[in-house]
Amino acid sequence: MTESDIAASDLAEYGPWALVVGGSEGVGAQFAEQLAAAGVDLVLVARKVGPLEDIAQRCREHGRAVRTVSADLTVPADLDRVLQATDDLDIGLLVCNAGANSYGSEFVDGDLVEFMKVLTLNVTVPMALAHHYGARMKKRGSGGIITIGSLSGYLGSAEHTVYGGAKAFVRIFTEGLWLELREAGVDVLHLVLGVTDTPAMRRAGLDFDVPGLVVGRPADVAAEGLAHLSDGPVHVVSGNERGVALGGADDRARTVLKHHRLMTALMKRREGDDA
Repeated sequence: MTESDIAASDLAEYGPWALVVGGSEGVGAQFAEQLAAAGVDLVLVARKVGPLEDIAQRCREHGRAVRTVSADLTVPADLDRVLQATDDLDIGLLVCNAGANSYGSEFVDGDLVEFMKVLTLNVTVPMALAHHYGARMKKRGSGGIITIGSLSGYLGSAEHTVYGGAKAFVRIFTEGLWLELREAGVDVLHLVLGVTDTPAMRRAGLDFDVPGLVVGRPADVAAEGLAHLSDGPVHVVSGNERGVALGGADDRARTVLKHHRLMTALMKRREGDDA
């Protein structure tokens, strides 16, 4: 079996329903489509109604039942709506794909309220979802939880101070959750992504043409995550192993500065920036 050809039997234990949070585009949409193709019914959550319904329809074409919830997960009432929408379902797989650096600024010059929203989306929401659905899975004795990580969680980066810290937290949190749930038959995986060619990263202005840059495809990333779901607690998407290794370098100052230069190169110069 290849990672790009996940068989229904390989995912049957995680059914009958999967909840994909952040499932309207990019890697999340690919998780949804691949799960639908493997015979799993879906609840898809995202902010934008149009893209969310487009993916839902594509999943229904595989003959699966699909529910959608349009929600801004930084709003507590919207998170509650997601939980309520699944009260009558047996959720066997949780994919916490919602999480992005929704606000970038040098920390002391930035808006603390906006930084707190980054923490809510990337830390509080995955914790709340894992707590709610993980308890159900533990009781039934099977299931799976995937949290999404980033190379940003291994090295500090200017204007990504809060986001990088949040991703580091989620990795360590997921490792602990893996320890707690593995004896209960629940697989837990933190999937570490590198640069991935998604609509969100294109909107952020990343330059995918930087020489030597490893760029992942959403379909490949999702397939690799599903294929390695039982191989927790952490799996690094192929091609990004060196980036993770740098996160353990002894000379932190030199390594962080090198990482900073790479991140600067990745960001395309925005119109109006100084030369």
